[in-house]
Amino acid sequence: MFLIVQNDPQCPAGGLLHLLDDSGHPYRCLAAYAAEPFPDPATLTGVVVLGGEMGVHDTAQHPHLARVIDFIRASIKVGTPLLGICLGGQLLSHAAGGVVSSPSPHREMGICTVDLNADGCADALFAGVASPFVTFQLHNDSFTVPPGGTLLASSAACPAQAFRLPCCVYGVQFHPEVDRAIVDDWDGLFSPRADYLSGFVASEAAFNADSHAILANFISLAAASRLS
Repeated sequence: MFLIVQNDPQCPAGGLLHLLDDSGHPYRCLAAYAAEPFPDPATLTGVVVLGGEMGVHDTAQHPHLARVIDFIRASIKVGTPLLGICLGGQLLSHAAGGVVSSPSPHREMGICTVDLNADGCADALFAGVASPFVTFQLHNDSFTVPPGGTLLASSAACPAQAFRLPCCVYGVQFHPEVDRAIVDDWDGLFSPRADYLSGFVASEAAFNADSHAILANFISLAAASRLS
């Protein structure tokens, strides 16, 4: 079973759910923000940790983040494949000894292109994805690659966009899971209302092709890893 860890009710899994449905793999969404208990990570096929408006260092205001960090560490320890998205990637970096800057000079909002390096081009997570590729970003914080990790991608504004840790563990700064409805909802979080949706719609075909490939690749990698 895949476990999707939701840190914020305004940051759902979006297109990831459709890809999991198509894959035939069972999955469960866990509302970490509502203090739902975590299962034993050793029983899982893979884990996806989603984003959130809060930051890694906001554990006093959002105590569930400390439990998510502990769960990430436990997942790494038992070799469970994991993908951390935006805040999820920052939590992964922090859990593995990286540094998360908050606020970061590398903030990005809306549609941005990301470049794969040689390691990224060779990594199975990005199979079928050309460099540069289209992403959607909405982050004020940023991570470094933790010790033992491999940098896979960067952008003009943010030097660390994706990294890999051993045993099929990945962190990405961008949001491959979002769809029109999510971006529209996020526009409404700003005052005055933002308009990231128009840029998203203009780049939607390229975004969907790249983002869905990345998510589908992770699903396949995680499933294969647990069978080996």
